[in-house]
Amino acid sequence: MSEQKWVVVTTISGEMQAELMRGLLEAQGVPVLLVQESAGRTFGITNSPLGEVEILVAENRVEDAREVIAKYESGEYEGMEYTEE
Repeated sequence: MSEQKWVVVTTISGEMQAELMRGLLEAQGVPVLLVQESAGRTFGITNSPLGEVEILVAENRVEDAREVIAKYESGEYEGMEYTEE
């Protein structure tokens, strides 16, 4: 079995914003890994390179992730109501 390759699709300032993006991507069926410098996480730094969080997705889901991110950035998800299934 081959090992899955993960690719950085975007970088976000701050762990909270990165967690929101992770939730959005995972809600669309895209698995996510977050990578952040440990000092940034330890000290809660959000506005410097130490506060940047890389969003990684499986190589075979990069296009899906980029599409979700583009929709998010264009405001397409704003005003949508949540419903439980």
